Amino acid sequence: MCRCKLTEVASDCIIANVQIILSLRCGEQTRQNLAHMKTNTFNLVFIFLLTWFASLPGTHAISPPPDGCFAGFTTAEGCSALQSLTTGVGNTGVGWYSLFGNSTGSYNTAVGAGALDLNNADNNTAVGTAALLLNTTGIQNTANGAFALYNNSVGSGNIAIGYQAGSGLTTGNNNIAIGNIGLAGESNTIRIGDPAIHAGIFLAGIIAMSPAAPNEAVLVNPATGQLGSADLSSFGVISTDPDNTAVGDQVLVANTGESNTGTGFRALFSNTTGIGSTAAGTEALENNDSGGYNGAVGAFALSANIDGSFNNAFGNTALSSNIHASENTAIGDLALANNDSTGNGKAQFNTAVGAQALFTNTDGDSNNAIGFYALGFNTTGLLNQAIGVSALGNNVIGSANTAVGDSALSQNVNGSFNTIIGYFAGASVEGNDNIYIGATSADGVTSESSTIRIGDPTVVTACYVAGISGQIASGGVQVFITGDGKLGTLTSSARFKDDIKPMANASESILALKPVTFRYKKELDPKSSPQFGLVAEDVEKVNPALVARDDQGKPYSVRYEAVNAMLLNEFLKKHREVQELKKQVAALTAGLQNVRAQLELSKPAPQTVGTNK
Repeated sequence: MCRCKLTEVASDCIIANVQIILSLRCGEQTRQNLAHMKTNTFNLVFIFLLTWFASLPGTHAISPPPDGCFAGFTTAEGCSALQSLTTGVGNTGVGWYSLFGNSTGSYNTAVGAGALDLNNADNNTAVGTAALLLNTTGIQNTANGAFALYNNSVGSGNIAIGYQAGSGLTTGNNNIAIGNIGLAGESNTIRIGDPAIHAGIFLAGIIAMSPAAPNEAVLVNPATGQLGSADLSSFGVISTDPDNTAVGDQVLVANTGESNTGTGFRALFSNTTGIGSTAAGTEALENNDSGGYNGAVGAFALSANIDGSFNNAFGNTALSSNIHASENTAIGDLALANNDSTGNGKAQFNTAVGAQALFTNTDGDSNNAIGFYALGFNTTGLLNQAIGVSALGNNVIGSANTAVGDSALSQNVNGSFNTIIGYFAGASVEGNDNIYIGATSADGVTSESSTIRIGDPTVVTACYVAGISGQIASGGVQVFITGDGKLGTLTSSARFKDDIKPMANASESILALKPVTFRYKKELDPKSSPQFGLVAEDVEKVNPALVARDDQGKPYSVRYEAVNAMLLNEFLKKHREVQELKKQVAALTAGLQNVRAQLELSKPAPQTVGTNK
């Protein structure tokens, strides 16, 4: 090292000496001990600079000189600060008992009561009350904050920032604790924040990047907050050209197609040339080969599909057995789960929305099922529409049925061309060409065809149908209704009649009927219009056959059409009697005329009586 004269320019001399020191040419130093000398070189520069500045003119210009300045570049300020110092150099202790036990340790800085109190090692920095309080032989520690690294004794290379930061560390090395107390004995660990306190983290400077392989992803343990990393390929995240994305183990491993997205274990595993498909879930579209534009979301969704296209499956095992069929939509767990399981490729254009909707469908096509287990047992039925829980649930081969409502036509197996609307409507019916409208309509009916039922007669008590009143149906017939609600007309054709014979005297009972005038009760006819007719109970006493009964067998109305027929019979009988009487009158009249004529003939001739005058 060269010596500088006081008359020389201070800055030039300092620079020259620093360059000599940093070049490691002074004394006997060689490049062979370069690694060991890095720290010593820094120390030499530090000592040299301090010595030089101390020798410059005007160094002691402050008067009186500041207290706390001691030999060996030592600064001590505070009760018992650096009280035990012997050979240590470059130490600064500010605060009550700061660096109190330090004797040979060097280049330590302690600011705060008790900071580095028991220290006797080198290159430690403690700022804050009791910071690094118990440190003895640990070196190169930095503690900033009250009680920071408080319990560290022999650990080295630790950094702690914040109140009680790193206070849990004892003997570990090379830890960084910011706002975290750390754990006793751990080393080489970074802890930032307290998971019991901090609920969010915001880091600036994180921007988009296009890293070269190998690509690493940052992972976090949600239970402990521990961060780590893994190569993307180790947990199956792959982005390949053109425009394919695979997330998960064994995803798109055989792919040569484009615009596919696979997420989940073995999703799109076998895909080769298929394009435009999306699979999310374990083994979703696993066997897809050339099928394109399929969407599968859910474990095993469309898992057996090979070349079917334009299918959409959302839900666990949805369309899982589909092999070749196309343009099906299944939404819900097990929806269309067995579709095309035969591999015939016939089961197309089906839509199933709801868990197990169209569950057993194999070759049926153009079916629509909305609701849990709607068309659940359908296998080959076609063109069915089912909306509602278990609607057409047991249909197997029936076709062209429409059922709207929970359990509507639920027991039908083979029937076709039925239209059913309403909760539980036709629920127990097997048949064809039926129309049921209304909740529980056809309740209790098990087999019938070609029948229309509107409403449940046990529940519905009034009926209003627009478009009838005021309309003329010339040439029509009257409509009648039975006690159980069946509508119909009466026919007079002999084709529909048996045991035809003259009424004779069977109509004479109507002569005992008693016509009355009356008004219906207010709740039935608020207008109380005058009425003319018969009382059913009175008619029943005369002739029970003339009474119409309700569903409980009680007299409800009078069969006026029968009364009219009986009146006609009585009229005809009287007419015949009148005609016979007319004949008798005519005969009597003719007889009287004959008698009169005979009487006229039997009269004596008139005589002339003369008169004598």
